[in-house]
Amino acid sequence: MKVAKREEVVLVLDCGATNLKAVAVDPEGRIVAHASRPNESTPQRGGRTGWLIWDLDEIIRKLSEGAREISKKVDPRNIKAVTVTTWGADGAPVRRDGTLTYSAISWQCPRTEEIAKSISERISPWEIFQTTGYQLIPFNTLFRLIWLRENVPRALEDAHTWLMMPGLIAHRLTGEFHIDPTIASTMMAMDLRKRDWSSSMLELAGLDPSFFPDWREPGETIGYITQKAAKQCGVPSGVPVVAGGHDTQFALFGSGADMTEAVLSSGTWEILGIRADAFKPGRKAFEDGLIIEADVGPGLWNPQLLMMGSGVLEWVLDKLFPKMGSEKYDIAVKEAERVSSGSDGVTFIPSFVKESGPTRKYGTMGTILGLTLRTSRGQILRSALEGLSFQLRHALQILTAATGFDAVGIRVVGGGSKNLLWNQIRADVTGLPVIVTEEKEYTTVGAALAAFTGLGRYKSLDDARKSIFSQRRVFEPSSNQSLYETIFERYMVALESLKTLYLK
Repeated sequence: MKVAKREEVVLVLDCGATNLKAVAVDPEGRIVAHASRPNESTPQRGGRTGWLIWDLDEIIRKLSEGAREISKKVDPRNIKAVTVTTWGADGAPVRRDGTLTYSAISWQCPRTEEIAKSISERISPWEIFQTTGYQLIPFNTLFRLIWLRENVPRALEDAHTWLMMPGLIAHRLTGEFHIDPTIASTMMAMDLRKRDWSSSMLELAGLDPSFFPDWREPGETIGYITQKAAKQCGVPSGVPVVAGGHDTQFALFGSGADMTEAVLSSGTWEILGIRADAFKPGRKAFEDGLIIEADVGPGLWNPQLLMMGSGVLEWVLDKLFPKMGSEKYDIAVKEAERVSSGSDGVTFIPSFVKESGPTRKYGTMGTILGLTLRTSRGQILRSALEGLSFQLRHALQILTAATGFDAVGIRVVGGGSKNLLWNQIRADVTGLPVIVTEEKEYTTVGAALAAFTGLGRYKSLDDARKSIFSQRRVFEPSSNQSLYETIFERYMVALESLKTLYLK
């Protein structure tokens, strides 16, 4: 059954590591129809234990199912374009006919860890950061290319080109090869200042820029839905497929934040990012773990910090609120709400992964201080919310010191934006308004608006951003702000003191 008649829509194939979504979006950024399928990486047949890859055929099958479902809810004739956005870092070498010469290795696969450890013998991490904006993270795409060169050289020798995940999917739709700057900036292979390839970085894998396909900026037409793809996905042949890219950048753009707001994408992990008009890979930014990627718009960059988010809360709920059913989260938050600000002296440091986040240079692991025999689970949960908010403030300080950015507010998107208590604590700890908007599918909205811009519906990306239709709720700092100022100072002292405890 068709939904009510609407004007033109863009079909966004929003591919995440855990969910594959097909979403129809109208020019005002409203979700018209939505379909979702689960996604996961799979063990590599014949590979070592723990080696993980993506089954591209299975991903295409599920996306096509989702697209056909959308075509039953909207008139396919109203689909004016298709675009693709995915997670970063992953891709595969392909022949001229688009078949893979080697499977797409998952970012979750550990096979490149040793290469990441040894790369500093060939080039300094500081030099890499100055060129690419990237830290040495084991799943960086360049490490995959080096691994293939050293272990399966035929995979590169037999390949016509390399496609990142958006390119692999778009090729199945159009038969055309392309790469966009947002997804390429996750490869640790670009000269980010020039928005182009870095020959010196590619040489580490024995490659040069000619190995890669033509650049397409977000919103530019790649090709058109083929008859074969039309039969598979239910979208009429001849519909343009326009360049999308990396989901993080499209979430920043699609959030509607202006250049004065920081954007916190809050889920299992949190990414705090901004849209900056200058590329500033300074020493402090490097030492504090900042990464910088190419923005959706040319001439802009996205400095950002990756840190643990609600994964910490899930750990607390699993350990302290077990066997409570589907209402566990709401019950737990109500217990935390009854605890006074400051959690009665309990301090939670959420550094569950010491290689990332604002606390990276301290080398700390997750720590709870101030426990007594009277400490309740509600106090621990509230202290976790406060600790994550202290981490956010710390990350803001790093962004400010590294880029000169001075936020006037924080726009929170993703699942973590639904927790009202957490939003208020964020506002109190940072001393900034926390802005939450009604629409939650920011990546798909951002990708759709870029596509509508490419189609000529909007004059520019900024014009498209200003068109977003969404209600806002603002959490202003409360009278607790001064209390949290004192507690944050203790939090930072604790980080410094813990440094020696966690030294190897």
